[in-house]
Amino acid sequence: MFENLTDKLERSFKLLKGQGRITEINIAETLKDVRRALLDADVHYKIAKGFTDKVKEKAMGQNVLTAVQPGQMMVKIVHDELVELMGTEAVDIDIKANPAIILIAGLQGSGKTTFSGKLALLLKEKRGKRPLLVAGDVYRPAAIEQLKTLGGQVEVPVYTEEGNQDPVKIAKNAIKHAKKEGYTAVIIDTAGRLAVDEEMMKEITAIRDAVNPHEILFVVDAMTGQDAVNTAKAFNDRLDFDGVVLTKLDGDARGGAALTIRSVVDKPIKFVSTGEKLDALDVFHPDRMADRILGMGDIVSLVEKAQEQFDEEEARKLQRKIAKDQFNFDDFLSQIQQIKKMGNIKDLAAMIPGMGKAVRNMDLDDDAFKEIEAIIRSMTPLERQNPSVLNGSRKKRIARGSGTSVTEINRLLKQFAETRKMMKSMSGKKGLSRLMNMPGMGR
Repeated sequence: MFENLTDKLERSFKLLKGQGRITEINIAETLKDVRRALLDADVHYKIAKGFTDKVKEKAMGQNVLTAVQPGQMMVKIVHDELVELMGTEAVDIDIKANPAIILIAGLQGSGKTTFSGKLALLLKEKRGKRPLLVAGDVYRPAAIEQLKTLGGQVEVPVYTEEGNQDPVKIAKNAIKHAKKEGYTAVIIDTAGRLAVDEEMMKEITAIRDAVNPHEILFVVDAMTGQDAVNTAKAFNDRLDFDGVVLTKLDGDARGGAALTIRSVVDKPIKFVSTGEKLDALDVFHPDRMADRILGMGDIVSLVEKAQEQFDEEEARKLQRKIAKDQFNFDDFLSQIQQIKKMGNIKDLAAMIPGMGKAVRNMDLDDDAFKEIEAIIRSMTPLERQNPSVLNGSRKKRIARGSGTSVTEINRLLKQFAETRKMMKSMSGKKGLSRLMNMPGMGR
C-alpha cells in the first residue's frame, strides 16, 4: 500500500544537502517534497502541513552527528513523527470480561464480516478465548451464510435466529446463550449501509445500549482514502468507538487513511487486515508501520511470525541432524511447510530491511514452492533420505510424476546441496538462519 509514498519520501531525503547542521535553507525543499508526498498519499492537507511543521520545528538547528548525513538525521525525525501521528504504541482490545462482548461496526463492503471471522480465529488461537460469532446483519442477502461459512473455516460456532429481523433482540439473546454455554468472547457482526444514514446509526446505537459492549471496533476499508476518515468521524460522533480496524491494507491504494484516521478521531488503530486469508490479521504497531513506510523493513514482525510456527523440540532435532550432515528432503519439505504457514512469501520478504524494493516487482506468491513440493513428493522415502541415489532413470521418473523436467530436478538438487552446506556451517550460530534460508527464493 505505501510503495509510492516510500519512493517519494526516499527521493525527498536525498534533496537534503550540506554538512554539520540542518538549517532553514537546506531543509526547505525537502519538507516541501515530504508534504507533497503525503498529499499524494491522500493525507488531509491540514494534517500534512501540521506534520511537516512539527518536523521542521524538531529538525531546525539539529547538530548532525559525526558519520551521519543530514538526510539520515531527517529520516530519524520523520520516523518519530510518523509514529506519533499513527498513535505512538500498539493498543490492545479489552477482553478481560467473561464473556467479553465485542461490537463490530462499519459501512457495507468495509470487510466487517470477514474481520469478525479473523478476530474469532485470533482470539481462539492466540488469546485462549472460546468465541461465539453473532449474525446481526439481517438485511444483506447471504450475510448470515457468509458468517456461517467463516465460522466453519475457523471452527467457531455462529449464533443465528431464523425469522427474527430485530438485531437488538438477536444480540441480547446471543449474550444470554453465550453465558449459558460458557463462551468467553462474543463477536457481534452488524449490518452496514452503502453510506452513513440515520436509520443505520439508530440501529447500531440501540445494539450498543442494549448489550453494553466492552469493545466497539469500527472497521474501515483503507482503500477508500479520505472517505474512510470522514466515515470514521461520523461513526465515532455517535458510537464513541474504542478502536479502528483497517482492512485491505494490502490493496493498491495510497495509504492516507492509515496516516490520518488516528489524528481525526483520536482513537487508536488496533488491527490491520493484510490479506484474504483468515490468519492475515495483525495488531497495529505504529513504530513498525513507520519502519515499513520509510523502507526499513519490519524484522520484529518477521521474527514474531516465525516464533508462532516455531516448534522448539523439532528445532532441536533439526539442529542435531544438521550438525551430523543428515538434513534430507523430508526436513526440507517440513521447513517449506513452516514458512508457508507464516503468510504470503512476498510480504515476508518485504519485512527484511532493504528487501522491500527488491521484491516489489518479483513474482513471489503462495505457489512459489509448488514445483519444489511436487518434485519432493514424487520421490520415494529412500530418495528423500538419501539424495545421492538419484541417478538418471530415477530423475526421469520423478520428472514425469511431478510434471517438471530433469533440468529442474538437477537445479533443486544443486540448491539443496548448497542449502545443506550453508546450514551445517551456520549450525552453531544463533540468529535467523533457520528462517532466512528460504528454499525457492533463489530460483
